[in-house]
Amino acid sequence: MAIERVREYFMQHGMADRVREFDVSSATVELAAQALNCEPCRIAKTLSFLVDGRAILIVAAGDAKIDNPKYKAQFGAKAKMLAPDEVETLVGHAVGGVCPFGINEGVTVYLDESLKRFETVFPACGSGNSAIELSIPELERYSGYTSWLDVCKGWNE
Repeated sequence: MAIERVREYFMQHGMADRVREFDVSSATVELAAQALNCEPCRIAKTLSFLVDGRAILIVAAGDAKIDNPKYKAQFGAKAKMLAPDEVETLVGHAVGGVCPFGINEGVTVYLDESLKRFETVFPACGSGNSAIELSIPELERYSGYTSWLDVCKGWNE
């Protein structure tokens, strides 16, 4: 299971005990916010796209939506999310548990500016009923991100 892959990843960093599993689903922003008893905006959702034939991940705040013109300006192409059946194969996690930890080789991770307004956020941990609370510096460190970018809308309006 992908959660075990993520747990092993965090074990290498002495943080496996911080991975939380729930008896209820956390597969959507709303469900994760309910499971964690936090605001939906603090859920760090991980969106998967195909760019030049390769999978990329964009981690964004739960209340942010991809802004197509910003995305196209950043990547030179229209935003094309991976189909659910492609996500697990290309990224290593199934929809509902996609996160930037313990992913397949060659997947590029970006962090969206929408996250910077929080001290801590809650990304998933490889399953549809898991999460971890991370500070923004911890998210930077453990996500293996390439860069921050600004490709979302709706969160700062």
